[in-house]
Amino acid sequence: MTNFPRPIDVLPHRPPFLFVDELTALEPGRSATGIWRLSGDEWFFPGHFPGRPTLPGVLMCEAIAQLGAVAVLTSADHAGRLPLFGGLDGARFRRQVVPGDVLTLDVELGRMSSRAGKGSGRASVDGQTACECELMFVLV
Repeated sequence: MTNFPRPIDVLPHRPPFLFVDELTALEPGRSATGIWRLSGDEWFFPGHFPGRPTLPGVLMCEAIAQLGAVAVLTSADHAGRLPLFGGLDGARFRRQVVPGDVLTLDVELGRMSSRAGKGSGRASVDGQTACECELMFVLV
């Protein structure tokens, strides 16, 4: 079994805005797979929506972006930098995500430079796609 870094040790994000619990695969500078376990105690569920808690789609995109940041920041070329959203294209939401679901996150990085990059990602539950999107980011 390969040991991967803890997301909290790589990302600048902190609870309650850290959405990657664990890495299950990592190829620094190229790709990553991770997990976000939704207990139902998260801060957003009571208001989104009362009586029918649903993970906001924008937070799925953020979770994918955070996983992409792990792939970027574990690369020796970009360690110590801060990846910031530059854009989001083609976001599609295909399945409701609810308390108790385990969200599997996958991201593949595309074109990268010293200042910016692109990637694509997917969030799924039990193999069913919940969200997919294309990410653009800048490195500061």
